[in-house]
Amino acid sequence: MRDSLNLKSKSGIHRLISALEERGYIRRLAHRARAIELLRAPPTGYDLAATDAADAGRDGDASRADGDADNVIRGHFGRLSVAEPAPDRALPLYGRIAAGTPIEAISDPEASIDVPEYVLGEGEHFALEVVGDSMVEAGIHDGDLVLVRRCDAADNNTIVVALVDGGEATLKRLHKRGDKVALEAANAAYETRVYRADQVRVQGQLAGLIRRYR
Repeated sequence: MRDSLNLKSKSGIHRLISALEERGYIRRLAHRARAIELLRAPPTGYDLAATDAADAGRDGDASRADGDADNVIRGHFGRLSVAEPAPDRALPLYGRIAAGTPIEAISDPEASIDVPEYVLGEGEHFALEVVGDSMVEAGIHDGDLVLVRRCDAADNNTIVVALVDGGEATLKRLHKRGDKVALEAANAAYETRVYRADQVRVQGQLAGLIRRYR
């Protein structure tokens, strides 16, 4: 077949057989080596190799280099257009937040961090560095930077930054139970802490996370 079609490699034959199968002229039989069933005859004067090359050129997807020893199909993809990157927003970095036993809240920003605008969405945001492992089952690890949307209320089962007794900040999952507020860890090694509603003030809700690999 290769000699009859004046091709220089067997890969060209494989490609033409595949093209015949795609066009519905033949069917390769399963579990039988090189077994082919003829389904219908091509039109009189039909030249598969020429038609296949013409189709490729017309579609603009690929072309065959004449005389190529391996009948390599080369793609023509043109120049890719790259969208302008979204602008960054500088967020205040308010120190560290406990993902474990609450630690003293830090109210003054130590620094700032640039975050792409599309990550944040609407609203005012700030960043905190996580200390502890109580939220690992929620994918939040020691040393991560959490991006927090500032708010004073949040729905049940959301992860929030909560200020406890006006002086300690913690990162936990929020559950409201009547006049009680439960701050739940995402680590079986930590117990859920329950407070009176007037002891807990929501400072913000988790909006994103940045992980740095050292």
